[in-house]
Amino acid sequence: MISYRRHRFVASYQVFDAVVILSASVLASVAASMLGIAAPLSWPPSAKGLTFLFGTLAGFLVVFGSTGLYLSRRLEQDHGEARQLLKATGLGLIWTAALATFLGLSTVGWAYLLCFGGLAFVGTVLARKLARRVLQRVRLRGRNLRHVVIVGSGRRAERLLEKLRSRPELGYHIKGYVDNRVGSGLDGLPYLCTTSDFGRYLVDNVVDEVFITLPIKSHYEEIRQILSVCEEQGVLVRIPSDLFDLNLAKTTSADLDGTLILTLYTGSDQHLYHMWAKRTMDVVVSAFLLVLLSPVFLLAALLIKLTSPGPVFFKQKRMGYNKRIFEIYKFRTMVVDAEKRQAELEDKNEVPGPVFKMHRDPRVTPVGRWLRRLSIDELPQLINVLKGDMSLVGPRPLPLRDVSRFDQDWVRRRFSVRPGITCSWQISGRSEIPFDQWMRLDLEYIDNWSLGLDLQILLKTVPAVLRGTGAM
Repeated sequence: MISYRRHRFVASYQVFDAVVILSASVLASVAASMLGIAAPLSWPPSAKGLTFLFGTLAGFLVVFGSTGLYLSRRLEQDHGEARQLLKATGLGLIWTAALATFLGLSTVGWAYLLCFGGLAFVGTVLARKLARRVLQRVRLRGRNLRHVVIVGSGRRAERLLEKLRSRPELGYHIKGYVDNRVGSGLDGLPYLCTTSDFGRYLVDNVVDEVFITLPIKSHYEEIRQILSVCEEQGVLVRIPSDLFDLNLAKTTSADLDGTLILTLYTGSDQHLYHMWAKRTMDVVVSAFLLVLLSPVFLLAALLIKLTSPGPVFFKQKRMGYNKRIFEIYKFRTMVVDAEKRQAELEDKNEVPGPVFKMHRDPRVTPVGRWLRRLSIDELPQLINVLKGDMSLVGPRPLPLRDVSRFDQDWVRRRFSVRPGITCSWQISGRSEIPFDQWMRLDLEYIDNWSLGLDLQILLKTVPAVLRGTGAM
């Protein structure tokens, strides 16, 4: 049940949004008129123009409401709300275009829609940022507080309490804790009651939210009882996502036809939301480089054909994203039967771990040695990037022979992202780096990934290749 105070906040947000949307529509019309482009609003406004203006406003408010923008966002970060506002603005623009078509307003063109959409998005984001800052100041002064009870007193409860106390701007007043272990103690919080008596406690006390921190496996019945009581009395319940005491996994949620689905994932938070940007960069840059470097491709192919019998390209099965097998393309730098001859050379491996490396590998051709030194042999992997098997930046894809020799499972997390042409290992010394350190560099990249990090690695790759450090 939504409180009267919450209704007032929702109404305030709707008023702010209405002002922003109306202003954006008027300003977009003014801008269009100044540029000599027909605009849907003029002065004095026509009946059709006013219908369009308020119809647009109504559509946006309905979209904002249906996409959850008027739900409580006390715990949500600014960027999460901005992403949702961007989606809602897009849906609102579709409604605006449909309304203009229905009303027969030919003056609503792409220029107006883009200007209006941009102003509406920026305006609503700024208005909500301002509202969030005002609310934080109000909460720091002891108003707009939420009365909270923590169920449990273990490590998970201690971590939650520490986080809530470190964020006073959230406005949480922690009344105490509920636990069956009487007198277990939770950093100075008063003990309230047992889980079986919690229903009676809710009847006699003000409680806005309940945080459940009990382990599911050993306290299932108590959790079910608490949820039932809170549901019956209309009290909001929150369950922290660190249910299983995992070290690296982060959690997000999604809705499947009314069922909340928790998603646990490792790696950078940006992996979850910005992979489309990484893929776009991969496609654009790899296509551009394939065209730009086509003379290098032709020269390398010619040299390989003239100096060594066999195909120009070397193809080998590698393990990629989520252990999918794909065929990698490289310029051939070895004799044709190189893979068959590797068994004879296993005892001459010069690096520890499952990978095979030799500085003076007898299978490498003279031209192949120069292609490797300048990393020209890797260029055909741009085709793999274009196909989607690889990325420009990511952990290097390993042969199936090397993967089969992994003796520690932690290194397999490198398969949670697309493999790349270059990576942190590539710019840090390549074959001069021990295997364990190489794998840790890969996992460090995964955990800290961002587009900026990719660009940084790409820029450092060029001088690293020219130096030829660690190339075999």
